Amino acid sequence: MTIAEAESTEYDIEFFWDPVCPFAWVTSRWIMKVAEQTGYAVDWRFISLRLLNKDKDYATEFPPEYEHGHTAGLRMLRVAAAVRADLGREPLGALVTAYGESYWDQPKGSGMRDHLSTTEHVEDVLRAAGLPVSYAAALGDSSWDQLLDEETELALLRTGRDVGTPIITFEPPHGLSFFGPVISRVPSDAEAVPLWNAVTTLAAFPGFAEMKRSLREVPQLAIFGAIAEGAQEDWQGGHRRGHLARDETAE
Repeated sequence: MTIAEAESTEYDIEFFWDPVCPFAWVTSRWIMKVAEQTGYAVDWRFISLRLLNKDKDYATEFPPEYEHGHTAGLRMLRVAAAVRADLGREPLGALVTAYGESYWDQPKGSGMRDHLSTTEHVEDVLRAAGLPVSYAAALGDSSWDQLLDEETELALLRTGRDVGTPIITFEPPHGLSFFGPVISRVPSDAEAVPLWNAVTTLAAFPGFAEMKRSLREVPQLAIFGAIAEGAQEDWQGGHRRGHLARDETAE
């Protein structure tokens, strides 16, 4: 399937998703609430952090665990691409939810990270999404990588390259596109649509490019354990400042 064949005008929102980005997961739960309250249709599309960073040296430019995580994300995206190619877009929402719940909703210390995107893990995800477990065979099938790379490039064509995940397009393919918003907790039902309206109003203002700070609240996710509300970390280049392998060596 080519990018042209993957395009659709039937959706109000396109959400470019990498399964192992905690901020993409949190933002996806917010978008689900927005969709439920507004009737917007969401198209779950693909952006691979592993392919996006394929020319980088993971040993020096990322924390030690990132290569494993990004590769796990790529493996799951191959499965998602195979599902979409055979069954269309409709099953992808359930697949996004099933993968996220199987990881981010697990307790700290569960060891889940070590099993991400293994055959056993993804078969469980597929069952939870109501899909045939045979799609787990796509995990190691690199023939899907060209499509995933092209879809990643499509997202970056809309926003520019100095961004991460998630990327959202409202009223695709020519409507607003932006990175984020990067949020660390899922808004309440009452907060969801007002936040959406605020984000899209700001993004639609002519000439608006960026509003950013590197201090972020630690993602409020079960896999990270009990976190004091408001606890913050400083981020740089897609990772927590001070967490590169060379930083640890210097200590």
